[in-house]
Amino acid sequence: MTADPDSTPAPTVRRILLKLSGEALMGTQGFGIHTPTVEAICHQVVDLKEIGVELAIVVGGGNIFRGLNAAERGMDRVTADNMGMLATVINSLAMMDTLEQMGVYTRVMSAVAIEAFAETYIRRRAVRHMEKGRLVIFAAGTGNPYFSTDTAAALRAMEVGAQLMIKATKVDGVYSDDPVTNPDATFFPTLSYMDVLTKELRVMDSTAVSLLKENGIPVRVADIKSPGILRRIALGDQVGTLIS
Repeated sequence: MTADPDSTPAPTVRRILLKLSGEALMGTQGFGIHTPTVEAICHQVVDLKEIGVELAIVVGGGNIFRGLNAAERGMDRVTADNMGMLATVINSLAMMDTLEQMGVYTRVMSAVAIEAFAETYIRRRAVRHMEKGRLVIFAAGTGNPYFSTDTAAALRAMEVGAQLMIKATKVDGVYSDDPVTNPDATFFPTLSYMDVLTKELRVMDSTAVSLLKENGIPVRVADIKSPGILRRIALGDQVGTLIS
């Protein structure tokens, strides 16, 4: 029997947690939200939904405010981190608006109570949204200071039963050093969780790596600017760096 050329390819994983940095939303403008960049990312998200992936997103806030940097300049760390959480809410609402204009039913769920703008995060409700085909964006990190949005992504991936976490970055995987400033940096196609910790590769913080390791959730690190990269990962292409 000849295969139907129009049939939708099947993803290799059913449920994915996508971690987006805030910097991924600012494009080349250096600050804030760059609408064409957000639209390009959301088109990739739509591609994932079209092949049947249940998707949740955790987005950072570094394009608007970085709590750790402000704390290093003398601001109270708790206040600075709270401001960073609010920045993630702004980014989440921007993505929600773009996705809904593209026809994707989207819910923003916040780890801190902010009912006028987002649902309060409840794990069972989040899972139910995903089961119904809605895309869920988790805002405000873990709701606690001193924890990064990488840790929030690892935590939410565990809670919703994600089979894969994609960490979308500005480079095509994990290197031994910054490939932008060091052309001799070594590219790693695969790494273990312990490699990330012992080599101090800084692809994500140690708390996030430890959570992922304990729960056996693999991470694929890839360049979000590469066209179709999310769909390729979901279909099993060995792109970027796999941490497992």
